[in-house]
Amino acid sequence: MQLPETMRVVEISEYGGPEVLKPATRPVPRPGPGQILIRLSHAGVNRPDALQRAGTYAPPPDASPLPGLEGAGHVAAIGEGVTRWQVGDAVTALLPGGGYAEYVVTHADHALPVPEGLSMEQAAALCETYYTVWTNVFMRGGLEADERFLVHGGSSGIGTTAIQLAALRGARVFATAGTPEKCETCRTLGAERAINYREEDYVEVMKAEGGAQLILDMVGGPYMARNLDALANDGRLVQIAFLQGADMQLNMTQVMTRRLTITGSTLRPQSDAAKAMIAEALLKEAWPHLEAGRIAPVMDSVFPLEKAAEAHARMETSEHIGKIVLKVA
Repeated sequence: MQLPETMRVVEISEYGGPEVLKPATRPVPRPGPGQILIRLSHAGVNRPDALQRAGTYAPPPDASPLPGLEGAGHVAAIGEGVTRWQVGDAVTALLPGGGYAEYVVTHADHALPVPEGLSMEQAAALCETYYTVWTNVFMRGGLEADERFLVHGGSSGIGTTAIQLAALRGARVFATAGTPEKCETCRTLGAERAINYREEDYVEVMKAEGGAQLILDMVGGPYMARNLDALANDGRLVQIAFLQGADMQLNMTQVMTRRLTITGSTLRPQSDAAKAMIAEALLKEAWPHLEAGRIAPVMDSVFPLEKAAEAHARMETSEHIGKIVLKVA
């Protein structure tokens, strides 16, 4: 395949609000050893993109400075040592950065085949959330069948994914959301109970059920103490973000006497080998369910690449349900 010299991108012109995202032209990258070059059809929009845009989440030194952590398209070139993929293969991939562009480079083992029956638009909405949920809910959180699982932000990309995968595992799923419409979405996806946090106290709801054995939280701040109250004895709290602040008060007496476990992780800094292991688990455990239609990404909206600023503005209203993606080609 003959590659062009330049490509359309959206770059961060300076740190700030959505308006700092500007269309630009950049050289087309070339894949190194163990890498593939993808000609993107669509790219996912995620909270870390907004944090990077605001200047609070720097990309790794060897990553593209362009935002964009997931996307779907076709393999355009392969680097030395890559045997898993061929030029023309349809893939969805976790990206180290650079997804707001026509072409992007990623590790060959961080790409997965586009599930049969899904569009490129849907496939672009998979990797960032599925990798995050799988590693934190199942690998780190150890969720098992019949356990009580509470996920905050149930109508978000992470939340809608966690509800579906946890329900497939046979867990009893509870979710918080902020509107009746969002709560209905959570129930439709498999939540036994959707808690409107503007009208109900999720701590009291979970206590009445015996407490949550696992909580997945991306709110942080004042939710820390309340999450501990909502846990059952021997319960686990997994923190993956802190939309209301990273400084949290913690009562260690409660942690010790009730044998609570608090952990957390971020996806981007993990090693290539760790991400490849997550991809292998997803291919085995989640991809068959996607292809069978038992689960699917919940799609909110699609914006042209050049209107990435509008996509970010939509995301930051928190009015969306599910995933926002950019149409690249």
